[in-house]
Order: sequence, then structure tokens, then C-alpha cells
Amino acid sequence: QVQLQESGGGSVQSGGSLRLTCAASGYTFSNNRMAWFRQAPGKEREGVASIYTGGGSTSYAGSVEGRFTISQDNAKNTLYLQMNSLKPDDTAMYYCAARDESNTDWYPLATSTYSYWGQGTQVTVSY
Repeated sequence: QVQLQESGGGSVQSGGSLRLTCAASGYTFSNNRMAWFRQAPGKEREGVASIYTGGGSTSYAGSVEGRFTISQDNAKNTLYLQMNSLKPDDTAMYYCAARDESNTDWYPLATSTYSYWGQGTQVTVSY
């Protein structure tokens, strides 16, 4: 069974940085797409960043492009999200997700296309 475990969340001031980590087991990084999503209280879950683990193709939400970087370490079976220049609007629970099949026609940040999810790690950015 696929297991995803996020870590690295915390509380920082505006302008600070955090690196989120997603440790995966039972999942092959080289042949599918993974992503980071976030959800704030009362808001819809939204895609933040996605990466095709077989080739490194990435996609970012416009609100984080230029500030966040998604990356992977296949040897460690780990996904990362480096978050710089954090803003209060970035405050949310962040989730790691993985697809169970490859489909290049699917929007990379579409929530419904991901089958496996971690429990989430909280990111809080204060003023």
C-alpha cells in the first residue's frame, strides 16, 4: 500500500522559509506525478506545485511561482517543497499527493486526479 508522510511544517514570520518533506513508501517515483496541495480553514483544497517524477516536469500555482520549488530525491524516495518569501496567505495545511497512473491530458494541479494523500503538515505564517 502507498504511504505518504509529510513533515517540516511550522510557524514562521512573513518573509521566512520552510522546507516540507514527503516520505513515500510503496510508490515508484520514476513513472508518475506527485504534488503538493494546501487547504486553509473554510477554503477549497488547491494545488500548489506538481512534478513528474520520471522527467522533472513541474507546474506551479500562480500565487507561489517564483517563491516555491518542488523537487525529488529518488534515492531517498522523498519529495520536497522549498518555500521562500512566505506570506500570511500561505498559511494552510499542506498535503503531499501522488497519482496512481500517468495521464498527460490531466491538469497537473487537479485535486481529483490524485489517489494517494498524506495526513498533512501545518504551515503558519505570521505578520
